Amino acid sequence: QVQLVESGGGLVQPGGSLRLSCTASGTFFSIVPKGWYRQAPGKQRELVAVVTNGGSTDYTDSVKGRFTFSRDNAKNTTYLEMNSLKPEDTAVYYCNARIRPTRISMPYDYWGQGTQVTVSS
Repeated sequence: QVQLVESGGGLVQPGGSLRLSCTASGTFFSIVPKGWYRQAPGKQRELVAVVTNGGSTDYTDSVKGRFTFSRDNAKNTTYLEMNSLKPEDTAVYYCNARIRPTRISMPYDYWGQGTQVTVSS
């Protein structure tokens, strides 16, 4: 069974840093990381960092210059490095990837279970 497992969330003071990880587990034919999203209480899920078709990364304006997306293909893992965190960054963060389970199957969008990030003094 293919899963995306996130980790690295927690409580941090304003101005602090966290690094989120998202690792694909199970057996699959191919994986294409799509990015990270977040959902704050009472709000819709929003894009934080998305990998474009050209392979670059776009960020939502509110995190530009503070968040950095990276990937380790050998480990099937993506990361979201978050610096200069603000209270408004508080949310559940989700990773997203398009995974083809077998060579002949269609690709599907997979989501992690989410990891809570709380920025508070």
